[in-house]
Amino acid sequence: MLLANYTKEFKYNLQLAFPVMLGMLGHTFVAFADNIMVGQLGTAELAAVSLGNSFIFIAMSLGIGFSTSITPLTAEADAEGNVEKGRSAFKHGLLLCTILGVALFLLILLAKPLMYYMDQPPEVVELAIPYLDLVAFSLIPLIMFQSLKQFSDGLSQTKYPMYATLVANIVNILLNYLLIFGKFGFPQMGIIGAAIGTLVSRTIMFLFLWSLLKMNSKARPFVSGLTRIIHNSMIKKIISLGFPSALQMLFEVAIFTAAVWLSGVLGKNPQAANQIALNLASMTFMVATGLSVAAMVRVGNQKGLKDFFNLKRIALSIFFLALLIEIAFAVFFWIFNEWLPTIYLDENDISNQIDNFEVISIASKLLIIAAIFQISDGIQVVVLGALRGLQDVKIPTLITFISYWIIGFPVSYYLGLYTSLKSSGIWIGLLAGLTTAAVFLYIRFNFLTRKLLKT
Repeated sequence: MLLANYTKEFKYNLQLAFPVMLGMLGHTFVAFADNIMVGQLGTAELAAVSLGNSFIFIAMSLGIGFSTSITPLTAEADAEGNVEKGRSAFKHGLLLCTILGVALFLLILLAKPLMYYMDQPPEVVELAIPYLDLVAFSLIPLIMFQSLKQFSDGLSQTKYPMYATLVANIVNILLNYLLIFGKFGFPQMGIIGAAIGTLVSRTIMFLFLWSLLKMNSKARPFVSGLTRIIHNSMIKKIISLGFPSALQMLFEVAIFTAAVWLSGVLGKNPQAANQIALNLASMTFMVATGLSVAAMVRVGNQKGLKDFFNLKRIALSIFFLALLIEIAFAVFFWIFNEWLPTIYLDENDISNQIDNFEVISIASKLLIIAAIFQISDGIQVVVLGALRGLQDVKIPTLITFISYWIIGFPVSYYLGLYTSLKSSGIWIGLLAGLTTAAVFLYIRFNFLTRKLLKT
């Protein structure tokens, strides 16, 4: 009976999270499609996309993390029936995300020369530089889209971002096919074609979601009647929640980006293998991210209602659901670790056969470690979502920094570059950081909810 108090929430949790999962998987599928198509060009091209995207992932983490501040504010306003408060969160959130998107684009342009000083393979850097220019510009529509997505999630309208992402994926795959390989009279552009596909699809994604929200009866009152008046109080509120949330996501994404760079020091084949394993792990992580949004929305709703008993019960039900799903993914990675990397590379390509076999061998070992850290990674991101729903962001930011950069990165650096473990050692460091974060974030959540229940 006690267990049923939690499992009975599974159905609604999944209904709320499932569209988010599909939408987030759609983001990752853009990279998945790029990697598979670019992988047919060679391991140097695949490593170049990995290196270029490592810069993009850092910027994306700041933008996406910052935008998450819009969700709990919208969820709280929705539970209170306060349209004006929700409209203000939407308007100011969109404004700040647009400014941030432009700033991140300019920052990446300034940071490009760093590639030459990172001890990366020269042929990889030469391919990555022009690819990065176009993909960096796509950050502007992507982060603007994120502001709309987080608002829509806060209203529990999670299907609309999913629809927009699915449309964007269709456009991206079509343009990739036409432009990477030069089909049906289009120029053969290689990885530049992949970059163009990403830019166009992300622009369409933002415009499509905006049109859906304007037509939705629940969202329309919030996105209509916007004035030019700026309220400093809401700006400060969004920044106070968004900045620490951006840092939380930055600390996690940055350690995975560091894994890309450390792998590049080992060579182009370890870097390509790292990209394959990371892309696969990212897709399962998006499922946990969907549950994280469900936790943020449902905890934010219960906070608005001041129902702290059900707040904790619902949050624990989501944690339990995430644990079960991640265990299933861990088993999948463990069983198919040798087959999954072959999706990305052509084993019969005679000219690249030696490189391809080495990449597949390294990636299969990394997937064994990824199988284990699926569980820690899923738990930490779902608990983070619940803490954001409580609008608790400062202490979790400190926890993520210590977990990833005081514990995880030194382990990755030492084991990867100074032991025979090499690529596997880098990923053992990731496992150490994620597990530390999962444990201490849960302790933080338990502490806060026990305190709320006593009030």
